[in-house]
Amino acid sequence: MTKINGVLATVAGLAVSELAAGLTGTRVTPTLAVGQLVIEYTPGSVAERAISAVGQWDKPLLVAGVLVVTLVIGAFLGSQAERRPAVATGGFAVLALIGAVAVLSRPDGRALSVVAAVAGAGTAALALRLLQKQRRSSEPPVAVATGAGRPAVDRRTVLRNVVVVLAGSAVVAGAGRWIGHARTAVEQTRAGLRLPVRQIATPDGTDPAVKGITAWKTPTADFYRIDTALSPPLIKPEDWSLRIHGMVEQELTLTYQDLVDRGLVDAWVTLCCVSNPVGGDLIGNTSFSGVPTKQILADVGVLPEADALLSTSEDGWTCGTPLEALTDGRNSLLAVAMDGEPLTVDHGFPVRQVVPGLYGYVSATKWVVDWEVTRFGAFSAYWTRRGWSDKGPVKTHSRIDTPGGDVDAGPVKVAGVAWAQHRGIEAVEVRVDGGAWQPATLSTVDGGSVSTNGDADPESTRIDTWVQWVWDWEATGGDHTLEVRATDSTGEPQTSEVADVLPDGATGYHSVRLSVG
Repeated sequence: MTKINGVLATVAGLAVSELAAGLTGTRVTPTLAVGQLVIEYTPGSVAERAISAVGQWDKPLLVAGVLVVTLVIGAFLGSQAERRPAVATGGFAVLALIGAVAVLSRPDGRALSVVAAVAGAGTAALALRLLQKQRRSSEPPVAVATGAGRPAVDRRTVLRNVVVVLAGSAVVAGAGRWIGHARTAVEQTRAGLRLPVRQIATPDGTDPAVKGITAWKTPTADFYRIDTALSPPLIKPEDWSLRIHGMVEQELTLTYQDLVDRGLVDAWVTLCCVSNPVGGDLIGNTSFSGVPTKQILADVGVLPEADALLSTSEDGWTCGTPLEALTDGRNSLLAVAMDGEPLTVDHGFPVRQVVPGLYGYVSATKWVVDWEVTRFGAFSAYWTRRGWSDKGPVKTHSRIDTPGGDVDAGPVKVAGVAWAQHRGIEAVEVRVDGGAWQPATLSTVDGGSVSTNGDADPESTRIDTWVQWVWDWEATGGDHTLEVRATDSTGEPQTSEVADVLPDGATGYHSVRLSVG
Protein backbone atom coordinates (compact mmCIF):
# COMPACT_ATOMS: atom_id res chain seq x y z
CA MET A 1 0.00 0.00 0.00
CA THR A 2 2.76 2.47 0.88
CA LYS A 3 4.53 1.81 -2.44
CA ILE A 4 1.29 2.37 -4.34
CA ASN A 5 0.82 5.67 -2.50
CA GLY A 6 4.34 6.66 -3.52
CA VAL A 7 3.61 5.94 -7.17
CA LEU A 8 0.30 7.82 -7.06
CA ALA A 9 1.93 10.81 -5.38
CA THR A 10 4.64 10.84 -8.05
CA VAL A 11 2.04 10.71 -10.84
CA ALA A 12 0.29 13.70 -9.27
CA GLY A 13 3.62 15.53 -9.09
CA LEU A 14 4.40 14.86 -12.75
CA ALA A 15 0.96 16.18 -13.74
CA VAL A 16 1.37 19.38 -11.74
CA SER A 17 4.85 19.78 -13.23
CA GLU A 18 3.27 19.65 -16.69
CA LEU A 19 0.70 22.28 -15.67
CA ALA A 20 3.36 24.54 -14.13
CA ALA A 21 5.47 24.28 -17.29
CA GLY A 22 2.49 25.43 -19.33
CA LEU A 23 1.67 28.31 -16.98
CA THR A 24 5.26 29.56 -16.90
CA GLY A 25 5.87 29.15 -20.63
CA THR A 26 8.55 26.52 -20.05
CA ARG A 27 8.84 24.72 -23.38
CA VAL A 28 10.62 21.62 -22.07
CA THR A 29 9.17 19.96 -18.96
CA PRO A 30 11.54 18.67 -16.26
CA THR A 31 10.95 15.10 -17.44
CA LEU A 32 12.03 15.93 -20.98
CA ALA A 33 14.88 18.09 -19.71
CA VAL A 34 16.25 15.19 -17.65
CA GLY A 35 16.01 12.99 -20.72
CA GLN A 36 17.88 15.63 -22.68
CA LEU A 37 20.63 15.63 -20.05
CA VAL A 38 20.89 11.86 -20.41
CA ILE A 39 21.40 12.35 -24.14
CA GLU A 40 23.93 15.13 -23.53
CA TYR A 41 26.14 13.03 -21.27
CA THR A 42 25.74 9.65 -22.91
CA PRO A 43 29.06 8.52 -24.44
CA GLY A 44 29.06 8.39 -28.23
CA SER A 45 29.56 4.62 -28.39
CA VAL A 46 26.59 4.02 -26.07
CA ALA A 47 24.40 6.40 -28.07
CA GLU A 48 25.40 4.61 -31.25
CA ARG A 49 24.47 1.21 -29.85
CA ALA A 50 21.10 2.59 -28.76
CA ILE A 51 20.37 4.01 -32.22
CA SER A 52 21.46 0.74 -33.84
CA ALA A 53 19.21 -1.26 -31.51
CA VAL A 54 16.00 0.80 -31.60
CA GLY A 55 16.48 3.31 -34.44
CA GLN A 56 14.05 6.21 -34.32
CA TRP A 57 12.33 4.79 -31.19
CA ASP A 58 15.27 5.98 -29.10
CA LYS A 59 13.57 9.16 -27.88
CA PRO A 60 10.16 7.70 -26.93
CA LEU A 61 11.93 4.85 -25.13
CA LEU A 62 14.22 7.27 -23.32
CA VAL A 63 11.29 9.40 -22.13
CA ALA A 64 9.46 6.23 -21.04
CA GLY A 65 12.60 5.14 -19.21
CA VAL A 66 12.85 8.46 -17.35
CA LEU A 67 9.19 8.15 -16.32
CA VAL A 68 9.60 4.55 -15.17
CA VAL A 69 12.70 5.37 -13.12
CA THR A 70 10.88 8.34 -11.56
CA LEU A 71 7.91 6.15 -10.61
CA VAL A 72 10.20 3.49 -9.16
CA ILE A 73 11.87 6.16 -7.04
CA GLY A 74 8.41 7.33 -5.99
CA ALA A 75 7.48 3.80 -4.93
CA PHE A 76 10.64 3.57 -2.84
CA LEU A 77 9.97 6.94 -1.19
CA GLY A 78 6.43 5.81 -0.45
CA SER A 79 7.76 2.72 1.31
CA GLN A 80 9.89 4.98 3.54
CA ALA A 81 7.19 7.52 4.36
CA GLU A 82 5.77 5.69 7.38
CA ARG A 83 8.94 4.97 9.33
CA ARG A 84 11.35 7.53 7.87
CA PRO A 85 9.33 10.50 6.60
CA ALA A 86 12.46 12.62 6.31
CA VAL A 87 13.82 10.22 3.69
CA ALA A 88 10.66 10.58 1.61
CA THR A 89 10.64 14.36 1.85
CA GLY A 90 14.37 14.54 1.11
CA GLY A 91 13.97 12.21 -1.85
CA PHE A 92 11.40 14.45 -3.49
CA ALA A 93 13.62 17.44 -2.79
CA VAL A 94 16.44 15.69 -4.65
CA LEU A 95 14.09 15.03 -7.57
CA ALA A 96 13.20 18.73 -7.59
CA LEU A 97 16.90 19.63 -7.66
CA ILE A 98 17.59 17.25 -10.55
CA GLY A 99 14.64 18.64 -12.51
CA ALA A 100 15.69 22.23 -11.81
CA VAL A 101 19.27 21.61 -12.93
CA ALA A 102 17.98 19.90 -16.07
CA VAL A 103 15.67 22.74 -17.15
CA LEU A 104 18.27 25.39 -16.36
CA SER A 105 20.82 23.55 -18.49
CA ARG A 106 18.64 24.08 -21.54
CA PRO A 107 19.56 26.93 -23.92
CA ASP A 108 16.11 28.43 -23.27
CA GLY A 109 16.26 27.74 -19.53
CA ARG A 110 15.46 30.63 -17.19
CA ALA A 111 14.80 31.10 -13.51
CA LEU A 112 11.04 30.74 -13.99
CA SER A 113 11.59 27.32 -15.56
CA VAL A 114 12.53 25.97 -12.12
CA VAL A 115 8.94 26.45 -10.95
CA ALA A 116 7.78 23.34 -12.81
CA ALA A 117 10.34 21.10 -11.09
CA VAL A 118 9.72 22.54 -7.63
CA ALA A 119 5.92 22.50 -8.00
CA GLY A 120 5.95 18.91 -9.19
CA ALA A 121 8.16 17.61 -6.39
CA GLY A 122 6.31 19.65 -3.77
CA THR A 123 2.98 18.29 -4.96
CA ALA A 124 4.31 14.73 -4.84
CA ALA A 125 5.57 15.17 -1.27
CA LEU A 126 2.29 16.72 -0.12
CA ALA A 127 0.19 14.11 -1.92
CA LEU A 128 2.15 11.31 -0.28
CA ARG A 129 1.58 12.79 3.17
CA LEU A 130 -2.14 13.11 2.54
CA LEU A 131 -2.43 9.56 1.23
CA GLN A 132 -0.50 8.19 4.22
CA LYS A 133 -2.65 10.19 6.63
CA GLN A 134 -5.81 8.92 4.96
CA ARG A 135 -4.58 5.34 5.25
CA ARG A 136 -3.87 5.67 8.97
CA SER A 137 -7.24 7.30 9.75
CA SER A 138 -9.45 5.04 7.64
CA GLU A 139 -7.96 1.62 8.35
CA PRO A 140 -8.11 0.28 11.94
CA PRO A 141 -5.28 -1.87 13.22
CA VAL A 142 -5.82 -5.61 13.05
CA ALA A 143 -4.12 -8.52 14.71
CA VAL A 144 -1.59 -10.39 12.66
CA ALA A 145 0.03 -13.76 13.16
CA THR A 146 3.00 -12.28 14.96
CA GLY A 147 0.79 -10.50 17.45
CA ALA A 148 1.84 -7.06 16.25
CA GLY A 149 -0.68 -4.64 14.80
CA ARG A 150 -0.59 -2.94 11.44
CA PRO A 151 -3.18 -1.34 9.15
CA ALA A 152 -5.31 -3.63 7.06
CA VAL A 153 -5.40 -3.04 3.31
CA ASP A 154 -8.76 -1.63 2.24
CA ARG A 155 -8.96 -2.52 -1.46
CA ARG A 156 -11.83 -0.14 -2.06
CA THR A 157 -9.79 2.74 -0.68
CA VAL A 158 -6.83 1.77 -2.82
CA LEU A 159 -8.96 1.55 -5.95
CA ARG A 160 -10.64 4.87 -5.18
CA ASN A 161 -7.27 6.56 -4.71
CA VAL A 162 -5.93 5.13 -7.94
CA VAL A 163 -8.95 6.30 -9.93
CA VAL A 164 -9.07 9.76 -8.33
CA VAL A 165 -5.34 10.44 -8.65
CA LEU A 166 -5.03 9.13 -12.20
CA ALA A 167 -8.14 10.97 -13.39
CA GLY A 168 -7.14 14.18 -11.66
CA SER A 169 -3.60 13.92 -12.99
CA ALA A 170 -4.87 13.41 -16.51
CA VAL A 171 -7.01 16.55 -16.26
CA VAL A 172 -4.18 18.62 -14.76
CA ALA A 173 -1.58 17.42 -17.27
CA GLY A 174 -4.04 17.97 -20.12
CA ALA A 175 -4.63 21.51 -18.90
CA GLY A 176 -0.88 22.09 -18.89
CA ARG A 177 -0.60 20.86 -22.45
CA TRP A 178 -3.51 23.04 -23.53
CA ILE A 179 -2.05 26.12 -21.85
CA GLY A 180 1.38 25.47 -23.28
CA HIS A 181 0.05 25.17 -26.83
CA ALA A 182 3.16 26.63 -28.42
CA ARG A 183 3.50 23.78 -30.89
CA THR A 184 -0.07 24.23 -32.03
CA ALA A 185 0.56 27.93 -32.59
CA VAL A 186 3.72 27.19 -34.57
CA GLU A 187 1.95 24.53 -36.63
CA GLN A 188 -0.84 26.97 -37.43
CA THR A 189 1.72 29.56 -38.52
CA ARG A 190 3.46 26.95 -40.66
CA ALA A 191 0.17 25.91 -42.28
CA GLY A 192 -0.53 29.53 -43.19
CA LEU A 193 2.79 30.12 -44.95
CA ARG A 194 2.72 30.66 -48.70
CA LEU A 195 6.24 30.10 -49.95
CA PRO A 196 7.26 30.43 -53.62
CA VAL A 197 7.89 26.68 -53.90
CA ARG A 198 6.08 23.75 -55.44
CA GLN A 199 6.15 20.00 -55.31
CA ILE A 200 8.46 18.75 -58.04
CA ALA A 201 7.44 15.76 -60.10
CA THR A 202 9.56 12.63 -59.71
CA PRO A 203 12.14 12.74 -62.52
CA ASP A 204 11.71 10.58 -65.59
CA GLY A 205 13.62 7.33 -65.59
CA THR A 206 13.15 6.60 -61.88
CA ASP A 207 10.93 4.13 -59.99
CA PRO A 208 11.33 1.01 -62.13
CA ALA A 209 8.38 -1.37 -62.02
CA VAL A 210 9.87 -3.74 -59.45
CA LYS A 211 7.85 -4.74 -56.42
CA GLY A 212 9.68 -3.99 -53.18
CA ILE A 213 12.20 -1.45 -54.49
CA THR A 214 12.50 1.77 -52.48
CA ALA A 215 10.64 4.68 -54.06
CA TRP A 216 12.92 7.35 -55.46
CA LYS A 217 11.21 10.11 -53.43
CA THR A 218 10.80 9.58 -49.70
CA PRO A 219 7.49 10.96 -48.32
CA THR A 220 8.08 13.55 -45.61
CA ALA A 221 6.13 11.46 -43.10
CA ASP A 222 8.56 8.56 -43.69
CA PHE A 223 11.77 10.61 -43.78
CA TYR A 224 14.12 9.47 -41.05
CA ARG A 225 14.71 11.71 -38.05
CA ILE A 226 17.80 11.38 -35.87
CA ASP A 227 18.66 14.31 -33.60
CA THR A 228 19.14 15.06 -29.91
CA ALA A 229 15.94 17.06 -29.33
CA LEU A 230 13.35 15.29 -27.17
CA SER A 231 11.11 18.29 -27.71
CA PRO A 232 11.76 20.05 -31.05
CA PRO A 233 12.40 23.80 -30.77
CA LEU A 234 9.29 25.83 -31.59
CA ILE A 235 10.12 28.94 -33.59
CA LYS A 236 7.75 31.11 -35.57
CA PRO A 237 9.22 32.50 -38.80
CA GLU A 238 8.79 36.07 -37.58
CA ASP A 239 10.88 35.22 -34.50
CA TRP A 240 13.67 33.47 -36.40
CA SER A 241 17.00 35.04 -37.31
CA LEU A 242 20.44 33.79 -38.29
CA ARG A 243 23.53 35.57 -37.04
CA ILE A 244 26.59 35.11 -39.28
CA HIS A 245 29.88 36.14 -37.66
CA GLY A 246 33.44 35.07 -36.95
CA MET A 247 36.13 35.10 -39.63
CA VAL A 248 34.20 37.30 -42.04
CA GLU A 249 34.68 40.76 -43.50
CA GLN A 250 31.29 41.90 -42.23
CA GLU A 251 28.76 40.33 -39.89
CA LEU A 252 25.21 39.76 -41.08
CA THR A 253 21.91 38.90 -39.43
CA LEU A 254 19.21 37.42 -41.66
CA THR A 255 15.50 37.28 -40.89
CA TYR A 256 13.19 34.68 -42.36
CA GLN A 257 11.81 37.19 -44.85
CA ASP A 258 15.34 38.24 -45.81
CA LEU A 259 16.08 34.64 -46.64
CA VAL A 260 12.95 34.06 -48.72
CA ASP A 261 13.42 37.36 -50.57
CA ARG A 262 16.79 36.18 -51.87
CA GLY A 263 15.03 33.68 -54.12
CA LEU A 264 14.70 29.97 -53.50
CA VAL A 265 16.35 27.03 -55.23
CA ASP A 266 14.59 23.66 -55.49
CA ALA A 267 16.93 20.68 -55.50
CA TRP A 268 16.72 16.92 -55.06
CA VAL A 269 19.02 15.78 -52.26
CA THR A 270 19.62 12.46 -50.51
CA LEU A 271 20.43 12.81 -46.80
CA CYS A 272 21.76 10.02 -44.62
CA CYS A 273 22.82 9.55 -41.02
CA VAL A 274 26.30 8.44 -39.99
CA SER A 275 24.54 5.93 -37.71
CA ASN A 276 23.10 4.13 -40.73
CA PRO A 277 24.42 0.54 -40.72
CA VAL A 278 25.21 -1.32 -43.93
CA GLY A 279 21.82 -1.98 -45.53
CA GLY A 280 20.07 0.37 -43.07
CA ASP A 281 17.19 2.77 -43.64
CA LEU A 282 18.41 5.97 -41.96
CA ILE A 283 18.43 7.64 -45.36
CA GLY A 284 15.91 9.51 -47.50
CA ASN A 285 15.62 11.43 -50.74
CA THR A 286 13.37 14.41 -51.41
CA SER A 287 13.34 17.92 -52.85
CA PHE A 288 14.49 20.76 -50.62
CA SER A 289 13.90 24.45 -51.27
CA GLY A 290 16.14 27.17 -49.92
CA VAL A 291 18.93 29.67 -50.48
CA PRO A 292 22.39 28.46 -51.58
CA THR A 293 24.89 28.73 -48.73
CA LYS A 294 27.54 29.80 -51.23
CA GLN A 295 25.55 32.96 -51.95
CA ILE A 296 25.21 33.94 -48.29
CA LEU A 297 28.86 33.29 -47.43
CA ALA A 298 29.96 35.33 -50.43
CA ASP A 299 27.97 38.27 -49.07
CA VAL A 300 29.74 38.27 -45.70
CA GLY A 301 33.22 37.78 -47.19
CA VAL A 302 34.89 34.70 -45.72
CA LEU A 303 38.50 35.31 -44.68
CA PRO A 304 41.08 33.13 -46.49
CA GLU A 305 42.33 31.33 -43.40
CA ALA A 306 38.86 30.02 -42.41
CA ASP A 307 38.10 26.36 -43.18
CA ALA A 308 34.98 25.55 -41.15
CA LEU A 309 31.48 26.70 -40.30
CA LEU A 310 30.23 26.10 -36.76
CA SER A 311 26.44 26.12 -36.88
CA THR A 312 24.27 26.11 -33.78
CA SER A 313 20.67 25.01 -33.38
CA GLU A 314 18.07 26.80 -31.28
CA ASP A 315 18.41 23.98 -28.72
CA GLY A 316 22.18 24.43 -28.44
CA TRP A 317 23.28 21.50 -30.64
CA THR A 318 26.43 22.30 -32.63
CA CYS A 319 27.82 21.09 -35.93
CA GLY A 320 31.10 21.68 -37.75
CA THR A 321 30.98 21.72 -41.57
CA PRO A 322 33.87 22.09 -44.04
CA LEU A 323 33.55 25.48 -45.74
CA GLU A 324 34.48 23.87 -49.03
CA ALA A 325 31.26 21.82 -49.03
CA LEU A 326 29.24 25.02 -48.53
CA THR A 327 30.87 26.97 -51.34
CA ASP A 328 31.87 24.52 -54.11
CA GLY A 329 28.63 24.76 -56.09
CA ARG A 330 26.83 21.65 -54.84
CA ASN A 331 23.19 22.08 -53.80
CA SER A 332 24.08 23.16 -50.27
CA LEU A 333 21.13 25.13 -48.94
CA LEU A 334 19.62 26.96 -46.04
CA ALA A 335 16.34 25.16 -46.60
CA VAL A 336 12.87 26.40 -45.72
CA ALA A 337 10.82 23.68 -47.42
CA MET A 338 10.87 20.00 -48.32
CA ASP A 339 8.73 18.34 -50.98
CA GLY A 340 7.07 21.65 -51.82
CA GLU A 341 5.84 22.37 -48.28
CA PRO A 342 7.36 24.36 -45.41
CA LEU A 343 9.64 22.22 -43.28
CA THR A 344 7.84 20.30 -40.57
CA VAL A 345 8.69 21.13 -36.96
CA ASP A 346 10.45 17.77 -36.55
CA HIS A 347 12.57 18.39 -39.64
CA GLY A 348 13.81 21.84 -38.66
CA PHE A 349 11.06 24.43 -39.21
CA PRO A 350 11.52 27.23 -39.98
CA VAL A 351 15.09 26.83 -41.36
CA ARG A 352 17.65 24.03 -41.54
CA GLN A 353 20.88 23.22 -43.35
CA VAL A 354 21.07 20.72 -46.21
CA VAL A 355 24.52 19.74 -47.54
CA PRO A 356 24.78 16.86 -50.05
CA GLY A 357 27.75 14.53 -49.66
CA LEU A 358 28.22 14.87 -45.89
CA TYR A 359 26.66 12.84 -43.10
CA GLY A 360 24.06 14.75 -41.14
CA TYR A 361 26.11 15.12 -37.97
CA VAL A 362 28.51 17.48 -39.78
CA SER A 363 26.04 19.23 -42.05
CA ALA A 364 22.32 19.02 -41.46
CA THR A 365 21.69 21.42 -38.57
CA LYS A 366 17.97 21.78 -37.88
CA TRP A 367 16.45 24.92 -36.32
CA VAL A 368 19.69 26.69 -37.17
CA VAL A 369 20.12 30.16 -35.59
CA ASP A 370 23.86 30.87 -35.57
CA TRP A 371 26.75 30.57 -38.04
CA GLU A 372 30.32 31.17 -36.95
CA VAL A 373 32.93 31.10 -39.70
CA THR A 374 36.02 29.65 -38.07
CA ARG A 375 38.65 26.90 -38.16
CA PHE A 376 38.28 23.24 -37.19
CA GLY A 377 41.02 23.57 -34.59
CA ALA A 378 39.09 26.26 -32.74
CA PHE A 379 36.06 24.23 -31.64
CA SER A 380 34.70 20.79 -30.86
CA ALA A 381 31.14 20.18 -32.06
CA TYR A 382 28.50 18.03 -30.35
CA TRP A 383 29.23 14.65 -31.96
CA THR A 384 32.96 15.13 -32.47
CA ARG A 385 33.27 15.48 -28.69
CA ARG A 386 31.73 12.03 -28.51
CA GLY A 387 34.16 10.20 -30.74
CA TRP A 388 33.04 10.93 -34.30
CA SER A 389 35.49 12.37 -36.83
CA ASP A 390 35.65 16.10 -37.60
CA LYS A 391 34.66 15.64 -41.23
CA GLY A 392 32.10 13.12 -42.41
CA PRO A 393 32.04 12.63 -46.19
CA VAL A 394 29.39 10.10 -47.21
CA LYS A 395 30.85 6.72 -48.17
CA THR A 396 29.78 4.75 -51.22
CA HIS A 397 26.97 2.39 -50.29
CA SER A 398 24.46 0.07 -51.90
CA ARG A 399 21.48 -1.82 -50.53
CA ILE A 400 19.36 -4.77 -51.64
CA ASP A 401 15.68 -3.97 -51.15
CA THR A 402 14.21 -7.02 -52.86
CA PRO A 403 13.95 -9.97 -52.65
CA GLY A 404 13.83 -9.88 -48.89
CA GLY A 405 12.90 -13.52 -48.41
CA ASP A 406 12.52 -16.89 -50.09
CA VAL A 407 11.63 -17.00 -53.80
CA ASP A 408 10.67 -19.54 -56.43
CA ALA A 409 13.18 -20.80 -58.97
CA GLY A 410 13.27 -18.93 -62.24
CA PRO A 411 13.52 -15.25 -63.19
CA VAL A 412 13.84 -12.96 -60.15
CA LYS A 413 14.21 -9.19 -60.02
CA VAL A 414 16.95 -8.19 -57.59
CA ALA A 415 16.76 -4.46 -56.91
CA GLY A 416 17.68 -1.69 -54.53
CA VAL A 417 19.36 1.67 -54.20
CA ALA A 418 22.95 2.96 -54.12
CA TRP A 419 24.41 6.32 -53.15
CA ALA A 420 27.63 8.32 -53.08
CA GLN A 421 26.38 11.88 -52.74
CA HIS A 422 28.32 14.51 -54.63
CA ARG A 423 30.33 11.86 -56.42
CA GLY A 424 27.50 9.90 -57.95
CA ILE A 425 27.11 6.22 -58.76
CA GLU A 426 28.79 4.92 -61.90
CA ALA A 427 27.93 1.21 -61.58
CA VAL A 428 26.25 -1.37 -59.35
CA GLU A 429 27.09 -5.08 -59.39
CA VAL A 430 25.55 -8.15 -57.77
CA ARG A 431 27.03 -11.56 -57.11
CA VAL A 432 25.60 -14.84 -55.91
CA ASP A 433 27.40 -17.08 -53.41
CA GLY A 434 30.71 -15.26 -53.84
CA GLY A 435 30.80 -15.78 -57.60
CA ALA A 436 31.58 -13.32 -60.36
CA TRP A 437 30.17 -9.80 -60.12
CA GLN A 438 27.31 -9.14 -62.55
CA PRO A 439 26.37 -5.62 -63.73
CA ALA A 440 22.99 -4.25 -62.72
CA THR A 441 20.95 -1.72 -64.69
CA LEU A 442 20.81 1.77 -63.19
CA SER A 443 17.77 4.01 -63.32
CA THR A 444 18.37 7.42 -64.84
CA VAL A 445 17.72 10.85 -63.41
CA ASP A 446 16.65 13.70 -65.68
CA GLY A 447 18.52 16.64 -64.21
CA GLY A 448 16.47 19.06 -66.30
CA SER A 449 13.39 18.28 -64.25
CA VAL A 450 14.80 20.18 -61.29
CA SER A 451 13.46 23.71 -60.93
CA THR A 452 16.17 26.27 -60.15
CA ASN A 453 15.43 29.88 -59.29
CA GLY A 454 19.01 30.50 -58.19
CA ASP A 455 22.49 29.26 -58.97
CA ALA A 456 22.20 25.56 -58.07
CA ASP A 457 23.18 23.24 -60.90
CA PRO A 458 20.37 20.89 -62.03
CA GLU A 459 22.99 18.44 -63.28
CA SER A 460 24.08 17.89 -59.68
CA THR A 461 20.85 15.96 -59.17
CA ARG A 462 22.61 13.12 -60.93
CA ILE A 463 25.23 12.94 -58.19
CA ASP A 464 23.55 14.41 -55.08
CA THR A 465 20.84 11.73 -54.90
CA TRP A 466 20.70 7.98 -54.66
CA VAL A 467 20.12 5.81 -57.72
CA GLN A 468 17.87 2.78 -58.12
CA TRP A 469 19.22 -0.38 -59.72
CA VAL A 470 17.83 -3.70 -60.99
CA TRP A 471 19.50 -7.02 -61.82
CA ASP A 472 17.77 -9.97 -63.50
CA TRP A 473 18.67 -13.22 -61.79
CA GLU A 474 17.87 -16.71 -63.03
CA ALA A 475 17.46 -18.26 -59.60
CA THR A 476 18.24 -21.93 -59.06
CA GLY A 477 17.08 -24.13 -56.21
CA GLY A 478 18.86 -24.11 -52.86
CA ASP A 479 20.15 -21.61 -50.31
CA HIS A 480 21.94 -18.58 -51.70
CA THR A 481 23.63 -15.38 -50.55
CA LEU A 482 23.29 -12.24 -52.65
CA GLU A 483 25.77 -9.38 -52.28
CA VAL A 484 25.84 -5.95 -53.85
CA ARG A 485 28.55 -3.34 -54.38
CA ALA A 486 28.62 0.07 -56.04
CA THR A 487 31.30 2.08 -57.81
CA ASP A 488 31.27 5.86 -57.65
CA SER A 489 31.91 8.23 -60.55
CA THR A 490 35.61 8.46 -59.69
CA GLY A 491 35.98 4.76 -60.41
CA GLU A 492 36.46 3.85 -56.75
CA PRO A 493 34.50 0.69 -55.82
CA GLN A 494 32.70 0.28 -52.53
CA THR A 495 34.99 -1.33 -49.97
CA SER A 496 34.38 -4.86 -48.72
CA GLU A 497 36.07 -4.06 -45.41
CA VAL A 498 33.57 -4.30 -42.58
CA ALA A 499 33.61 -1.32 -40.20
CA ASP A 500 31.26 0.00 -37.54
CA VAL A 501 29.55 3.36 -37.86
CA LEU A 502 32.05 4.94 -35.46
CA PRO A 503 33.95 7.12 -36.14
CA ASP A 504 32.91 8.10 -39.67
CA GLY A 505 30.37 5.66 -41.09
CA ALA A 506 29.89 1.91 -41.60
CA THR A 507 31.41 0.00 -44.52
CA GLY A 508 31.05 -3.44 -46.09
CA TYR A 509 28.82 -5.18 -48.62
CA HIS A 510 25.10 -5.54 -47.96
CA SER A 511 24.04 -9.17 -48.30
CA VAL A 512 20.78 -11.12 -48.25
CA ARG A 513 20.43 -14.85 -47.53
CA LEU A 514 17.44 -16.64 -49.01
CA SER A 515 16.15 -20.01 -50.16
CA VAL A 516 14.99 -20.75 -53.70
CA GLY A 517 12.25 -23.37 -53.99
